Amino acid sequence: METDESDRYRAPALDKGLDILELLAGVDSGLTQAEIAKRLDRSPNEFYRMLDRLVRRGYVTRLDGDRYSLTLKLFGLAQLHAPVRRLASYATPLMRDLAQRTRQANHLAVFDRGAAVVIAQQEAPDYWGFSIRIGAHISLFDTGSGHVLLAFRSEEEREMMISEHVRSRAEIELGPEFYDRLDQIRERGYEMMASAQTSGVYNLSAPVLGPDRRCIAALTCPFIALVNAPSAPDITQAITLVQKAAAQLSLLAGADVVTSA
Repeated sequence: METDESDRYRAPALDKGLDILELLAGVDSGLTQAEIAKRLDRSPNEFYRMLDRLVRRGYVTRLDGDRYSLTLKLFGLAQLHAPVRRLASYATPLMRDLAQRTRQANHLAVFDRGAAVVIAQQEAPDYWGFSIRIGAHISLFDTGSGHVLLAFRSEEEREMMISEHVRSRAEIELGPEFYDRLDQIRERGYEMMASAQTSGVYNLSAPVLGPDRRCIAALTCPFIALVNAPSAPDITQAITLVQKAAAQLSLLAGADVVTSA
């Protein structure tokens, strides 16, 4: 009897732990042991010891005594990964300069497990600003960062990214107008859109390209109109500054791009 290559070196306990982590990664409010078992189609008793170990190792925490939620330990481990850490390091001075020039906050996001994940963030230099915390998972489909990460990839990669979102979260219907928008973003080189989450904020996003000219990150400025700040750049000037900073970061990442003056 032939053994399936994928099952030859099975580690059931490891698979069980990974199943729990992947499930909790897509849930904000946590799940009870019974809910975890139901979603994974297993007996609750099968997960007691595994959950206990994940809590003791700091990957999972208990909420209100009976709900389990993912901690930021996995994100911290990911930050130790050299390419991500190096990209964030390269980006820091450019993002600081961008914040000073635009008078706005900005953040850098990469694709991870069906979402855009913020790996670096810079606060606005003045009193007012709109920022997103490092480690936040944001949507691919209704944010500037998500649109840019999808727009500057091949059709095959784009579909794989969307499929991963569907597997890890929920079904979503994307009509032809969504793909048309991605093509338009790729053609003009950036995304400018009203925030779908916060009134009065506009997402200004540009791609950071790697050596193969694929998008490896999205640099986004959540732009808000500043009152009593006549010297602050307007939204058109701000997107130009975002594009320039993204192009400079692309050069540091090894891409052959032309920066605008």
